Amino acid sequence: MSLPSLRRETIYGMPVADQIMFNRHYVLGYSYYFRQAKWALEIVDPDNLGLDRSDNFRPDYRIPEMFRADLVDYAKSGYDRGHLVASANQRETELQNSETFLLSNMSPQRPQFNRNVWRELEAEVRNLDAKPKTLETYVICGPIFYFDRSVEGIGANDPNEVTIPIPHAYFKSVLAENNKGVLRMWSFVMPNDESKQSLDTFLVSTKLVEKLAGIKLWERLVGKKIDREKARVRRMW
Repeated sequence: MSLPSLRRETIYGMPVADQIMFNRHYVLGYSYYFRQAKWALEIVDPDNLGLDRSDNFRPDYRIPEMFRADLVDYAKSGYDRGHLVASANQRETELQNSETFLLSNMSPQRPQFNRNVWRELEAEVRNLDAKPKTLETYVICGPIFYFDRSVEGIGANDPNEVTIPIPHAYFKSVLAENNKGVLRMWSFVMPNDESKQSLDTFLVSTKLVEKLAGIKLWERLVGKKIDREKARVRRMW
């Protein structure tokens, strides 16, 4: 069994969840209630050695069947199997890329969101990671549900079965460490819908993300300086 303190991804903290999934190259916190990840945490590692996308979407059989998403849930739903940990962030080996296609790493995203603004943000994070002075880039993301709005779902045709709720929005929090050990933090909240707005319009404070998602982010970082950083809306890199 993996211990959180021994995982590089969790050095700055790891939120709670119903089931923690220790994959080889990322860590994921699964929600039984929402039948999808509450959060997914990674260190961006986009080294591309000429590998193609695995595209081998498959259920994650570590999750109890009654809470587990299956391929049939997404079939003809009109929603994409949207990656939380991006396939293009984990491309050094075939196995590394393949494990991003577990359905535990998927969330129902509108195609016009998943294939456009969400993908743009993923690419910009890789650009940040590629900067010469960036040592490592930590990313955590996940769904947001607004409980003052109706929640729709995909999946089961049987009314006695539980569907997969469709998130209203998604968050992504980025923690970059430079080659001098200085940390910088950016957080985003993006509606699960088409948008032509620039990425910087989705920037919010990390404290707001914590309230909306109901989790603590980077909780191993403590002190007044970190509190100020979490309350700050930093300009994009």
